Amino acid sequence: MSTGAPGQSARRKAIIALGAAAMAAIAGFAAVYVTLGRPDNAVRPAKTAQSPAGPQAIPTGPGSNPLSQGEVAAFVFRKTPEVLPEVKFQDGAGRERTLADWRGKVVLLNLWATWCLPCRTEMPALDRLQKDMGSDKFEVVAVSVDRKGAAASKKFLDEIKVEHLALYVDATTRISADLRVVGLPATLLIDTEGREIGRMFGPAEWDGEDAKRLIRAALK
Repeated sequence: MSTGAPGQSARRKAIIALGAAAMAAIAGFAAVYVTLGRPDNAVRPAKTAQSPAGPQAIPTGPGSNPLSQGEVAAFVFRKTPEVLPEVKFQDGAGRERTLADWRGKVVLLNLWATWCLPCRTEMPALDRLQKDMGSDKFEVVAVSVDRKGAAASKKFLDEIKVEHLALYVDATTRISADLRVVGLPATLLIDTEGREIGRMFGPAEWDGEDAKRLIRAALK
């Protein structure tokens, strides 16, 4: 027998032992990841369709839920309704307005501008939504955040044949900074106490059933 055999046997045993230790470590890491990982990693049961018996309640907290789907899938809920700062803008007659003027109503506040192509795309849907659901309990308030002022904003609305939305303008554009809006269009859903329920950036078919379901939940 070769004199090197005992040394080789010892090395083989050491390699086997190190391999076993490595496998144990990997298994332990996997156990910790599965145990401590976010619940989002787990497979969730499919959501059932809502019963037509009545509107769905507004959920608490951001994230996927039955009201953030379809055309309003990008709508993000506040963890709890959030008090908004006092913002000022003008109506078509040049009078100063604030969101407090709508206290007691659910408001869909839309910020737009004449130079914003997606705003032009979604404005007719907002107009139809106001026609379909506007009441003493709900109103679409579309505010033009445009330095060109009221005349240019009115011309824009006339060109696209908006008939049911009132003209509101903030030519200073301060409302965007006050509401922490970084792009247009931006749409905030506000409850009867003037608190933000949630918001969405980008255009949507606001007169579609997905959006109406969201609004009905806020009216509940």
